Amino acid sequence: MASPLPSAAPARVVVLVSGSGTNLQALLDAIGDDPEGFGARIVAVGADRDGIAGLERAERAGLPTFVCRVKDHASREEWDAALAGATEAHRPDLVVSAGFMKIVGKEFLARFGGRFVNTHPALLPSFPGAHGVRDALAYGVKVTGCTVHFVDDGVDTGPIIAQGVVEVTEEDTPEGEAALHERIKEVERKLLVEAVGRLARDGYRIEGRKVHLGHVGE
Repeated sequence: MASPLPSAAPARVVVLVSGSGTNLQALLDAIGDDPEGFGARIVAVGADRDGIAGLERAERAGLPTFVCRVKDHASREEWDAALAGATEAHRPDLVVSAGFMKIVGKEFLARFGGRFVNTHPALLPSFPGAHGVRDALAYGVKVTGCTVHFVDDGVDTGPIIAQGVVEVTEEDTPEGEAALHERIKEVERKLLVEAVGRLARDGYRIEGRKVHLGHVGE
């Protein structure tokens, strides 16, 4: 599957957040006042809850925001359709999950499959799910890291775009999980910025499980 990117204009990106929005901020800082140079611009920020720092970051940047709360809908399917509609209203070329802590459903993936980017704090396919850092520590790995990947209908099973490695030291114990997670987040932010920029500037193809950056149409 070939992407529609790149085009003459910067790619339109909608970012979804659930918390502090540090990945969103990393993208905002990288794009700065030069979306043409970066290859993309953020056109809106969505969330699954009100009153979070991620939305405040978006508002300070002058970006439109929207909130789709699961509890405001009769079913998870209705929520998923509402999220898809709210996202599509901004006509994104790419959608980026920047700490968005909800699993999207069939309607969202039908509209944005192959264009929905996520990050995970482990080296997939190892340690998927909500406790990637904890599970890696418990397993006794010597290196861990983070993965930027496209979202599919599994849990952290989509095609991998990029990965970054973080060493696990003797000081990294289960009790000190947070310190390791912070080191992973530092790498994750840089990796996400690089991956989104390359997807937007160079285009990409997805062939089975492989993501090829650039050379679209070859």
